[in-house]
Parts: sequence; C-alpha cells; structure tokens
Amino acid sequence: MVVSAGAVVAAAGQWGPNGVLAVGTLAVAAIVWRFGRGLGVAAVVIVAGLCQVPGLLHAPITSTDAYRYVWDGRVQLAGHSPYAHVPLDDSLAQLRDPVLFPGLSPTQKSGVTGPPRVPTDPDALAKYSADDPRTRINRPLVPTIYPPVAQAYFTVVALFTPWSVGTLGLQIAAALLAIALTWLLAVQNPRWAALWGWSPIVALEAGNAAHVDVLAALLITAAVITAAKRPKLAAVFLGAAGSVKLLPLLLLPAFRTRRPIVALSTFIASYVPHILAVGTLVLGFLPGYLSQEGFDDGSSRSAILALLLPPEVRQIVAALLALTLAVLAFTRTRRDPLALTCCWLYGAALLIATPTYPWYGLPLIALAALAHRPEWLAVPIAAYLAYGSFGHDTRQGLIYLAAGVIVVSAITIRRRFVAESGLTAARSPANTGERDETHRPRDLGRAR
Repeated sequence: MVVSAGAVVAAAGQWGPNGVLAVGTLAVAAIVWRFGRGLGVAAVVIVAGLCQVPGLLHAPITSTDAYRYVWDGRVQLAGHSPYAHVPLDDSLAQLRDPVLFPGLSPTQKSGVTGPPRVPTDPDALAKYSADDPRTRINRPLVPTIYPPVAQAYFTVVALFTPWSVGTLGLQIAAALLAIALTWLLAVQNPRWAALWGWSPIVALEAGNAAHVDVLAALLITAAVITAAKRPKLAAVFLGAAGSVKLLPLLLLPAFRTRRPIVALSTFIASYVPHILAVGTLVLGFLPGYLSQEGFDDGSSRSAILALLLPPEVRQIVAALLALTLAVLAFTRTRRDPLALTCCWLYGAALLIATPTYPWYGLPLIALAALAHRPEWLAVPIAAYLAYGSFGHDTRQGLIYLAAGVIVVSAITIRRRFVAESGLTAARSPANTGERDETHRPRDLGRAR
C-alpha cells in the first residue's frame, strides 16, 4: 500500500496530541510496572497531585463541557432549573458574564424565550444543538443533559467559585477528586494506584477539562471497594454514580448479590425533586443525544460493528451482545472478584458502543487499576486516537478493533500462563507425593 506524504502529515495533524497522550499513558504503565514495587501511599498521592497542576494553568482543551457545568451550577444557585431553561434564554440574562458569554451582555437580547425544545427531526436537531459564537457554552439552544447528582456537584462548586474565574473552580474540584481516588486506590495497592493517579489522561480530563466522569469514577471505585463489607453503602455509591453519568448503571449485573435494588432506588430518588419541579423536562437533552447517536432509528453508533453490519441490524446485535455480557457478569460474580467483573463489563460495553467522547473511559482506568488489568487501558487510548480521527468512521472502527484484539490477546496469554503455572505446581513433588531426589536427606549410616 502506497501512502502519500500529504496523508501522513494529515494523520499526524489529527492524531498528534492524542498520539502523545497514548504514548504517555503507555510510558506511565511501563514505569509503574518496572519501578513501582516499592511505592508508598504518600509518594503515589503526592506525585498524582503534581500531575494535576499543569492542567489547572490552562483553560479546558478537550471540550467545552466545563462551561456548561459552570452555567448549570449558576442557574441552580439562582433558583432556576437547567432542565427548564436553555443557556441563551433571555429570562436568565442576568446570569451572563464575559467569561461564559463573551459576545452577549446581560442587556442584549438573544431572542430565545420559553420552554426548551428538543426536536426529533435530524436537520432541526442539528440546528438546535449547534454552537453559538456568542457563548462558550456548547449547545446553548438545548437544555442540560447531566443527571441530578452531577447537578448537585455543579451547584456546590458554583457556590464557592467567583464568576470571574470561569471554569477554574471546577478544574480544582476535579483535580481534588482525582487525587482522592488515587488515595482510595493506593490504600488498596500503591503500585496499581499510580496507573490512575499518574495517567496523562486523568491529568488532562480532571485538572484541565474538569470532566464530571472523574466523580463517576470515584463513586464506582468506592462502590466496588465497600461492596464486601457494606453492601448497602456500595449500592448507594453505585446509584449515585449512575446519577452522575448513566453508564455506571451498566454495572448493576455485577452487583447482583449486593443490593442492586438499593442502587436503583438511589438513582430514582435523585430525580424526584427535579421531576416535581419541572416534570418531563427533567430528561433535558438526553432524547436529542440518543437521536444523534442513532438509538432512535436503529443505526446506533458502534464503530466496530459498523465495519461488518448495516445500520438496520447494528443496534440489535449491540443489544444482544450487551445482554450476553450482563448475563455473564451476573453468573460470574460468585467466582471472580467484583473489581475484575466490573472492569471487563465496563470495558466491553465501551467497545460495543464506542462512544464519541473519549473521557467516558475514565472509570475504566480506575477499574483497570483496581482489578490489576492494565490491558484495558487500550480502550481509552483507542478512544483518543479515534477522537482524533473523527469523521473517518472506518478508521475509528479499526482503531477500536485493535484495542479489542489487544485486550483479548492479553486475557488469553494470562490464562495460558496461569494454566501452565498451575499444571507445573500440580506436577511438583510436593503435590504429587513423589520424593525430590535432589533434596533427599543423605543416609549417613549407609554412607559410612
């Protein structure tokens, strides 16, 4: 195959920053593997804190989500619901400032009023979900998509953040959450905790981009760690994680003996105050997001399945795979450690859905560290490389497929190694009853 120089340059331009991120993640994993045996809890946590500092010195890079977080918190402090108003709504003009609205002052009219609309027509939906140069908030014509626990988090941070510092308050909060999760993992195993705390991905998405997925990762990890001794508390943590981002609810089958009803009750209870306040508007932009991702017409996004299947059957196959994984997780919970089950279940779900946004993989990094399964880092790394290839569906599918092959290969090699080690141990003299002639005590009487 002949590749032109222009194509190489174009690929480097798309993959450059994400390629550096991928190489950096692999380098951290290698360093931890080679030199991490003597690490202590304090050392891991301190270095994790230092890793967060550079991101705090720059505005969010990977997305503008943090500006929406700031707005949602500010709206709630003012006594309004981000589910019932869009950012450009003139009724909230008094909440505008030059950081979030550089092109629209509180005295200017946007022309947007009334309850939010989320149209179902693809063309109209694309128009409504487009950005506006007057504001840094993404999709300012649609309501928020973030669930209630995330909204509570935004509100608490907004309470302590001056308007003039923009996203810095959320960046600091996300960095502190990442450090707290590093400590939580380090108490279990400092060496593996470094896989999370020192990760360039975590540094980028916490201290810089302030993505709320860091909070979801912390709650998921707390749920897994507390599940054995305090199953009800673990279920509350899992339900709260689902109310930060919906994806953690996929782990419910793994918690089958650990109060999944409590988890669902926690999730539902978090919505009750908002339902009482705004009714069905509590769904926010979720219907629009699902429509844009193809879940309404059967052409759901799955970059790997898209390599082989037409859109009309892709969603069916994805649903069957997800159901199979759920059943497998439900049946294997008694045999495998919970952390391991959650790790492969979450990672496999990401490989099936291949979400557009790579920071969705943050909880998987924490679960990989907790389960001691570094091969699953291939999935979030692939997500960034695919993100750099946005618009090239086939290339994205191949990247994710390569990550899947890496994971399956690592699992196969590990199982063979364990099987061979077990067979060797079973054949050893200590287990077979045979006497080891090389270590048999000498018959001193016969020697004389």
